[in-house]
Amino acid sequence: MRSTLKSLLLAAAVIAAPLAGAQVASAEGEKYILVSHAPDSDSWWNTIKNGIALAGDQMGVDVEYRNPPTGDLADMARIIEQAAASGPNGIITTLSDPDVLSGPIKDAVASGIDVIIMNSGTPDQAREVGALMYVGQPEYDAGHAAGLRAKGDGVTSFLCVNHYISSPSSTERCKGFADGLGVELGDQMIDSGQDPAEIKNRVLAYLNANPDTDAVLTLGPTSADPTLLALDENGMAGDIYFGTFDLGENIVEGIKSGVINWGIDQQPFLQAYLPVVVLTNYHRYGVLPGNNINSGPGFVTKDGLTLVEKFAGEYR
Repeated sequence: MRSTLKSLLLAAAVIAAPLAGAQVASAEGEKYILVSHAPDSDSWWNTIKNGIALAGDQMGVDVEYRNPPTGDLADMARIIEQAAASGPNGIITTLSDPDVLSGPIKDAVASGIDVIIMNSGTPDQAREVGALMYVGQPEYDAGHAAGLRAKGDGVTSFLCVNHYISSPSSTERCKGFADGLGVELGDQMIDSGQDPAEIKNRVLAYLNANPDTDAVLTLGPTSADPTLLALDENGMAGDIYFGTFDLGENIVEGIKSGVINWGIDQQPFLQAYLPVVVLTNYHRYGVLPGNNINSGPGFVTKDGLTLVEKFAGEYR
C-alpha cells in the first residue's frame, strides 16, 4: 500500500510539474465535486478543502466542495443528487451512512459519473455502490490499533466522546478501541453532540460519575478541544490517558504539552488530493490504481511534531 501511495504521489508531481508558476486550464474541461457529511462548524475539514483545491490547481481541473451546513445526512443525499445532475466528470464523496447515501451514489454511477469514496465508509461499501475505489482510513481498524496501543500502556477502561454519533463510522472508532482493549464498549461511549459547551459539560459529568476511568478517546477537534477544557477544569489534564483521532491546532498543542498521549493521523489531505489525481489520470489516460488506498492510521506523538505543527489545520 505504501508503494502504491508513493507511486501516486510521484505521478502527481510529474504531471503537475509543467504547471509550476502558471495557471493552466484543463483542455478537457474536467470537473470534480467533493461532497462531505461535515457541518460548516467542523474546522477539521479545512484540510480536505485545501487538498482538493491544490489538486485542482496542479492538475488543471475544476473542483468544488459541497456539504450539508448542519451535517444532516438527508440533506447530504440531496446534495449528491444535485451534484450528479450538474454533470461532472466525477464525484468524490464520503459514505458515512450507507442506508441514507447508497441510493444517490448508485444513481450517480448509473448515470455514467465515476465515483470515488473517501474518508468514511469501507472498501467493501465502496464496491457495493459501484465506486472506482476507496481512499481513506478503515475506522474500525484504526480504533482497534489505538486500543491495542492503549492496552499496552495499561489502560483498561475509557470514555469515548462521540460528537457525530449519527455516523456509523464514528461508532466504529469507539468499538474498535474497545475491542483492542479487550473490553465491552457498553456505556463507555457518550453522545456528546457538537456544541462545545455541551461537550465539555458531558465529559465533566461522565468523569465525575466514573472517577476511575483510565482514558479518554475523542474523535477529532470538535470533541477534543472541549475535552481539553474539561480536563483542565477538573484537574485531570496530564494525569488521565488521552488519545484522539485526527489533528488540529489545539490537539497539536496538547500533544506537545503532554496532555494528549497521541493523535491518530488519517492524513485527510491525501483523502481529497489523491482522488482528484486518480480521476484526472483515469479520464485523460485510462490508468487506474489496482487497489484501494489507505491514507491512515498513523500515530503522532510529541517526537514527530515538527512538520505536523507547521502545517496543522492546513495540510495536516
